[in-house]
Amino acid sequence: MKDEDERNHPFRDSQQDAATARTIPDTLQTRAPAYRLAFADDEFLLREELRPVRLQLELLKPQLIMDARGIRSTVVMFGGARITSPQNKAGAATPMLAELSRYYDEARRFARLMTERSLESYGAENVICTGGGPGVMEAGNLGAHEAGGISIGLSIVLPHEQAPNEYVTPDLCFNFHYFAIRKMHFLMRARAVTVFPGGFGTMDELFETLTLIQTGRMKRVPFILFGPEFWHEVVNWQALARAGTISAEDLDLISFVESADEAVAIIDNWQEPCP
Repeated sequence: MKDEDERNHPFRDSQQDAATARTIPDTLQTRAPAYRLAFADDEFLLREELRPVRLQLELLKPQLIMDARGIRSTVVMFGGARITSPQNKAGAATPMLAELSRYYDEARRFARLMTERSLESYGAENVICTGGGPGVMEAGNLGAHEAGGISIGLSIVLPHEQAPNEYVTPDLCFNFHYFAIRKMHFLMRARAVTVFPGGFGTMDELFETLTLIQTGRMKRVPFILFGPEFWHEVVNWQALARAGTISAEDLDLISFVESADEAVAIIDNWQEPCP
């Protein structure tokens, strides 16, 4: 049965014409790049001048798919790809990485607890959203999978990146070229943001999100850092305030926790501050 849009549209749709174009006679003319349908021409779409179109497509595709799934809010989990599970910590590159492996289990438990809440809304609210890769990201998707719910993975093409982890819900596993559009999708539906120990990528996500909240470009949501000892060692938060480069009140944007239960309690008891 045709959907409503197709029944009310008087013209042949693009899929029909793309299928017809693949069955035309093979001639010098039909082999020429100029003859290809523009929307079915990869060489054309990848031209430098088409970057604005590709940016729009990367924004639109995940948006339409998540809208179709009825996803209204997410719980974002940022964190290091190198944080291994405690069972694999013997292979960690440094003693500190081995010690940080305990946050893999906390991430897994946190995702499981939040997904149990998500199931109460049939997967519309509090959907776990990760970067789709290994480490903390894998732990988040694994926890959601163990709870019997869905989870989102926002992967990105990198020279050294492997395939998405196996626990991302397949039809919510996206791949990006543009970091900026990927970041937008992390935050557009975010009801809460959690950050686990990590490296440059995690720091980038942490400070960009904080800046959006600090400047009022994004509404304030629970912003929770797992691992107080790690974060107080790698970032001197009080020094930033003493220097005056941030306000002392800006530190109130951040909550530090050690466990999944603490993070869940913050989210459950969250009251949006008055403007």
